[in-house]
Amino acid sequence: MNMDAFFTELDSYFDKNETDQIDPFLVASLEKAKEEEDYAAYISICNEMIGFYRSVSAFEKAYQAAEDVLLLMEELKLEDTEHFATTLLNAATAYSAGGDYAQAIRLYRQAVQIYDRILPQGDYRQAGLYNNMSILFEKMNENAEAVEAAKKALAIIEKLPDNEAQTATTLTNLALIYFKLSENEEAKACLSRALALFEKDAENPNEHYSGALAGMGEACYRDGDYEKSLSYYEKALELVKQHYGENMSYGILCENCAAVCGSMGNVEKQESYAAKAREVIGKVQGKV
Repeated sequence: MNMDAFFTELDSYFDKNETDQIDPFLVASLEKAKEEEDYAAYISICNEMIGFYRSVSAFEKAYQAAEDVLLLMEELKLEDTEHFATTLLNAATAYSAGGDYAQAIRLYRQAVQIYDRILPQGDYRQAGLYNNMSILFEKMNENAEAVEAAKKALAIIEKLPDNEAQTATTLTNLALIYFKLSENEEAKACLSRALALFEKDAENPNEHYSGALAGMGEACYRDGDYEKSLSYYEKALELVKQHYGENMSYGILCENCAAVCGSMGNVEKQESYAAKAREVIGKVQGKV
């Protein structure tokens, strides 16, 4: 099976936003790979299915594709390969998105075991896996486990070359978990490091810089330093608008600014930010 032609056609559907054509194309392509007994193509197509069905919230279809391809790979004795681990990660992400956290964490842990056996210590793929696990643990409110996984990711990322943005992003994620544990000083320490790293390239701000700024806004708010909090939130607002426009994150930041202004007793500014938040969130949700 010509996989170059497969990916070219698949990409064309995405490029033309013809998402209604993707499901039947994937199904037909999978059937062709099956008829030709092209197992490599079959595995690749199943992985594309998992990702696509996850993106359109067709989770049962994603689960079915995941179970199908994992079973095939086990039959082909591929359980100890990087390809199997990658498929486990893909499947785990789908289960996580669909809310089946127990299955997702089971698959992530299985991937960890494979990576530990086949990858050199400190490989960047291990860091990505631990970051995904941290995000999932946080969703499960297993915050101590989320911190542990994030720290493992951070320990790897810090040793990689050209790692400033990745390190800063991981520090920001770790800070958000510390907030959930009410460990404000730990969160501030992570955010201070993250901001220093992001600000090394101030002329070309990273898209995740706004997250660190918003995090520090939260830290200052918790400390009762409302002026600094508002300053950080407003800077985050500017960057979100620059990178993404007035999206849902922009609306939520406006709500945060309104809350800070309320705590400062600045009613006029509070009402202005609250009105902007309602406008933006309403547009995003299709209510305006």
